[in-house]
Amino acid sequence: MLLSYILLNLVLAAVTYAVNFPFESIQLNGKDIGDFAQISFGRDFNGSSSSDACKAFPGTSQWPLNAIWAQLNTSLNGALLQPAIPASACYDGPEKDTEKCNYLLSRASGSRFYLDDPITVLTEWPTGDTCPTMAKPTGSCTRGGFSSYVVDATTVKHIQTAVNFARNQNIRLVMKNSGHDFVGRNTGAGAISIWLHRLKSFEFLPVYRQGEYNGPAARVSTGLEAWEVYKYMKTYNISIVVPAGSTTVAPWGGWMQGAGHSILASKYGLGADQVLSLQVVTADGSFVTADTETNQDLFFALRGGGPSTYGIVTSAIVKTYPALEVSNVPLSFSGGTSAIPIETFWAGVDKYHLIGKNVTDVGGSAYSYISSSNNGRSATFSTVFELAGMTKQQGFTYMQSHFDSLNAVGIPVKNTMPISSPSWMNARDGVGDAPGGSSQFSSRLFPVQNFDDPALFRPTMAAIRQSVEAGYRFHGLHFRPSLDKAGYPGTAAIIPAWRNSIMHADSFDSFSMRGKTAVEIAESRARHNIYMDRIRAVTPGGGAYINEADVQEPNWQDSFFGGTYERLAKIKKEVDPWNLFWAPSTVGSEAYAVRTEDGKFTQNGPLCKT
Repeated sequence: MLLSYILLNLVLAAVTYAVNFPFESIQLNGKDIGDFAQISFGRDFNGSSSSDACKAFPGTSQWPLNAIWAQLNTSLNGALLQPAIPASACYDGPEKDTEKCNYLLSRASGSRFYLDDPITVLTEWPTGDTCPTMAKPTGSCTRGGFSSYVVDATTVKHIQTAVNFARNQNIRLVMKNSGHDFVGRNTGAGAISIWLHRLKSFEFLPVYRQGEYNGPAARVSTGLEAWEVYKYMKTYNISIVVPAGSTTVAPWGGWMQGAGHSILASKYGLGADQVLSLQVVTADGSFVTADTETNQDLFFALRGGGPSTYGIVTSAIVKTYPALEVSNVPLSFSGGTSAIPIETFWAGVDKYHLIGKNVTDVGGSAYSYISSSNNGRSATFSTVFELAGMTKQQGFTYMQSHFDSLNAVGIPVKNTMPISSPSWMNARDGVGDAPGGSSQFSSRLFPVQNFDDPALFRPTMAAIRQSVEAGYRFHGLHFRPSLDKAGYPGTAAIIPAWRNSIMHADSFDSFSMRGKTAVEIAESRARHNIYMDRIRAVTPGGGAYINEADVQEPNWQDSFFGGTYERLAKIKKEVDPWNLFWAPSTVGSEAYAVRTEDGKFTQNGPLCKT
């Protein structure tokens, strides 16, 4: 490990970096460090490597004294925060604030409150649900799996200082951007959280040349949210591959690092395919450029190799495309009625999935939901087709034959004139989004062969039906992000199954984990996995999308990374020999685990070596 670290530093020392934005030119230097060795770069720190079984945790002897935290805050120019959990305003204690609590309960979800809050994460169960927002809460509000400190990063210097301090003091480090992570990779008890939310800069480059690429591009910072990028798209009359629908997701954090799907995936590939260059703070504290010519392994890993693992991206240069129209075609029907008997319903569902494949062939995508009730005797289906690059009239003409095919199997639906997609270029000023999420879900990437081969298609549809009739809601997303759609620079750490997939699907369990024991939660997961295992069995060569998945996915190394895992594990050891960057079910995470008192798989406990 030491040899790898020395070699890495020789490489980094020889690299000249570029900056995309002014905030990146403000960097940590020797004068800033002075005699505060705790923020020294990895190559300069003279302290011994920690042999402690666990990361330093509040209340233990390893936790820094208040004077050290105060000195860190001075080095950060006051950017070190200890924010209260917003919901603490609803509980008896020194932070109780009835007016604020009423605001949280009635109006915060329609505002930017939670998105602009430094501590809030939008999926609650990973924190241990120790302080949910309630009008009449019982018990007390404890910090649980929320981070102990937050660095409000507005410069690279802030990030480098926090990285060096956490590494040298053996403190858990997490990164939070817009707070959208589903499985707890953006929070952790006893952690320092680097909040990247305020790094918001953009520059359009009409001509950009790098390697084989010669075309328009954009410089983008990691704190930008999709809705903000939509506004720049309108200003410059361009398109950029960013999340659709969930417009407050920040594209160039975990979304891109986990691959990143969107309604343009069948046309231009995944989010990770768009990146031409990255600016990164590494575990050593260095600020480097990663692209096809510089730090190539780091560039490979950060594009689809999993979030919160290899470094902290501050900005990127990404490809842009001509402005395009996306036409939206809705479709819904119900089964178990006199008009549509239940078997006819499922025949319609089967037909829809084949239509979805055809839609991806013309660069479109589709988003469906299937649920059942009355012990499977009734069911509902809804979807929207997103036709990228088609006008409304073109979309109407294209969809007519597909509606005819649904009519032919007994589904009485009518083709209507499409509308402009409400999921594309819909800024809504970034309002909305509030903490929630107390249930589990799993996901699967379906290989295209499962739709091409009737012998595979039938058992695939049967497995989906069985899961729905068992009470799980099925959310299928048709994309075709093949390598030929991805274009330059091509090779990335994206799981190979994505390239051969026709559908990414989530299976949602309605079982609420709030107030349940670890045994009850494990039993619920086991019941769900009975049906997920049937889906996995009929999709050999598939996998799962790491950003939308069960954090306890069986055989997660293969499901999330496939044949890239071995290479990624080697890169991880080279760029982060300290295991500073850790998140559940990511490359190298086997070395540590969170120890929780209640036995639940949350982030509410110290991070310890396994």
